[in-house]
Amino acid sequence: MRKILSCEFNLDTARVELRLYDGTLLSIDCTAVENNSMYQRSELDWLIYNDPLAYAELILNGAPELYLKAVTEKTLLD
Repeated sequence: MRKILSCEFNLDTARVELRLYDGTLLSIDCTAVENNSMYQRSELDWLIYNDPLAYAELILNGAPELYLKAVTEKTLLD
């Protein structure tokens, strides 16, 4: 994977913006988060606002479904 120089969430555009060491600018649209269940949306919102780099890496690696399945697993209380 290419090295990321900077990463931040732009509230005005609702996008996570990345600048790579080779000068490439990437912009990840975060409005698709709204199409998930309440629990998945909550988890993705937390990542977008608090750790945009982890969110960007998750999306760029192409594994958001596996991540969401792991963190939103329902467990019954005894």
